[in-house]
Amino acid sequence: MTESASEPIVAPYVEVALPVPLRKVFTYAVPSGLGGALQPGSRVAVSFSRRKLAGFVVGGRDDLPEGVSRALPVAGLLEPEPVFTPELLRFLDQAAKYYMHPLGEVLRAAAPALPAGAMRRLRADGFLEPAENLPGQRVAHHTTWKVTPTGKETEGIRLGARQKKLMDRLATRESVLLDELRGELNDPRAVVRSLVGRGLVEFEEVEASRDPFFRAPVTRDAPHPPTDAQQLAIDAINEAILGRTGEAFLLHGVTGSGKTEVYLRAIDEVRKAGRGAILLVPEIALTPQLVGRFRARFGDDIAVLHSGLTARQRDDAWQALRRGRVQVAIGARSALFAPVADLGLIVVDEEHDPSFKQDEGFRYHARDMALLRAQYAGAVCVLGSATPSVETYYRANQGRIRLLSLPTRATGATMPDVEIVDLRRHRKGPTGHPLLSGPLHSAIGGCLETGHQAIIFLNRRGFAPSVRCAACGAVAECPACSVALTEHRGQGALRCHYCDFHRAAAMPCASCGSTEQKRIGVGTEQLEKSIEESFPKSRVARLDRDTASGDGVEAVLDRLRSGEVDVLVGTQMVTKGHDIAAVTLVGVALADQSLAFPDFRASERTFQLLAQVAGRAGRADTPGKVILQTYQPDHPAVRLAAQHDYEGFYAEEIQAREEVGYPPFARLVTVRVHAGAEADARGATQLLAETARQHQAVKDGAVQVLGPAPAPLVRLRGRYHYRLMLKSPDRKLLRTVTAHLAARIAQGLPPTHTTLDIDPL
Repeated sequence: MTESASEPIVAPYVEVALPVPLRKVFTYAVPSGLGGALQPGSRVAVSFSRRKLAGFVVGGRDDLPEGVSRALPVAGLLEPEPVFTPELLRFLDQAAKYYMHPLGEVLRAAAPALPAGAMRRLRADGFLEPAENLPGQRVAHHTTWKVTPTGKETEGIRLGARQKKLMDRLATRESVLLDELRGELNDPRAVVRSLVGRGLVEFEEVEASRDPFFRAPVTRDAPHPPTDAQQLAIDAINEAILGRTGEAFLLHGVTGSGKTEVYLRAIDEVRKAGRGAILLVPEIALTPQLVGRFRARFGDDIAVLHSGLTARQRDDAWQALRRGRVQVAIGARSALFAPVADLGLIVVDEEHDPSFKQDEGFRYHARDMALLRAQYAGAVCVLGSATPSVETYYRANQGRIRLLSLPTRATGATMPDVEIVDLRRHRKGPTGHPLLSGPLHSAIGGCLETGHQAIIFLNRRGFAPSVRCAACGAVAECPACSVALTEHRGQGALRCHYCDFHRAAAMPCASCGSTEQKRIGVGTEQLEKSIEESFPKSRVARLDRDTASGDGVEAVLDRLRSGEVDVLVGTQMVTKGHDIAAVTLVGVALADQSLAFPDFRASERTFQLLAQVAGRAGRADTPGKVILQTYQPDHPAVRLAAQHDYEGFYAEEIQAREEVGYPPFARLVTVRVHAGAEADARGATQLLAETARQHQAVKDGAVQVLGPAPAPLVRLRGRYHYRLMLKSPDRKLLRTVTAHLAARIAQGLPPTHTTLDIDPL
């Protein structure tokens, strides 16, 4: 790709990356009508295999590739400006090479959606109408009234109750949006019109933001003086920003230590320097409180990128960032691709979170790619966590990134006391429920008596994880996946959490026809019901995927913050950075549940979950308490999480990883194969394993081939899944063998579908 990416291409041919599963670019001729109009990063329409596709120009060339006698012309330019900046295009090209993924698919994943109608009305000769003439370009705007007081005195004017309420509201506000009044006034439009008639207010029609992150007004904050540890971290990061050193940092701070304040100060420094910043968070829908803090500090001049945006809103945010009108982008992993002008800082909050790894299509890890993009942009990268991933902490100990520590809570609050409850001894509490032990039951009661709030964590949704026939013992299973169906009592259904197959819970057993059922295990729905029955005066709510549709997440969290909920029961959604002063008790119903996963990171993930959820307790003046219920009280992940001892856990875990040669002491590549028939999936995986073993690096033992083997879920959505893994401490040799396999995969292995996963989780 050309380095002078900001210059128009004057060559007779262009190379175009297309969103097809081929690791190559395609050459097209530049028609006379587009001479000088194409630039690297431009989105164009081209003919490919008897259809029109949208692709991306990645460079120009003076002649045709060897063996090619003619090139089809570019069919048309879809947008007047390039989609990608030079810096972003170079970064994405490198990311595609690292993950051995087709560049066209990488660019499609990173780009905003096409403007509506941009691929329609192709002329018979293959050229497109100019983009501005295409149908579908107009998008209906959702508008509202912006109401402003005229300044006329109301003294001596008789006002109705609703009129007075609106005028009182305007006494402390320069203006108010009609949409903000809908929940407070009956027929606010009529109230506004009546006040306009009396000369007290005036209004103008403006486009309303449907983005939930900007609906409610926020009060601008005045930052508190930082602690000594925060100041050291702020100084180090700001020095790197001003010096444009491109340095990377790990900000390791206990829960409640004030990492967000460090982020805010660093972003403020970047903005003062006229540069831009990106903040990546694990799940944007779970962090409205964090977005609120950024709005309070920087106003609404930030772009929050999330799946709830319309195509128009996303395009508006993209253009605002690209042109520098907005300097800060906040979002989940895909916000890494935001076209921030003159990027100076990337922050990855909760860098350990597995949701930063994309598990379909372009399988990138946003944390690792944040380091790469920062390097290409000459920006500073800050990775933050109370429980860093083992690989990141190892990098810091090796001096490859700089370690900054926040060892105490910023408010001066102490870390919560943690009690481990051995479920082998405490089999059932006063209620008889297996996951509501005596100590946990007593702690909830004490918490409620003092007027405080509690969070109870169980990483398993539904009422019961599986249902067994009481007559013949058959477990109700999904017909398309090799998993048991979960009972959701509120829905009256048994549901598969992978393909969403569901059927009525009351249906007879498929094996014997009996209607008698025995429930196995406990989910959040059942635990919620048990707590409601045990504490009938308490207000109990649940936060999991079943309750999180639409605005459900924010609605539940708002009720918790306002004190309308006494006990919140939930899955790992309740562990994600919530800072609620009245929460003084956290209960973990089954602390060792995730230790059973067939994953060498199971111990690490368990420690992180427990430490993160425990950190929700006692963040204000009242000391917090945590109850960890477990069948494995002596396991290091449980024992050291109870002691808030990350360094102790890391020391044990890194030794275990070194003994067995897993990351960070080796690199991994997983090859995944799936097909409609198990024999096809198994056969293709075996062929790839034999192909890998023919390579000299595998024969010499420098690269290990593990497998082939069935995936943990061998049948998923009606297809059979097999895999093999490559492992080596030598990254170069591992990539050589992987490229050898990629070439074999490119030849085709019908009827299977095969993918490579570099650095799998």
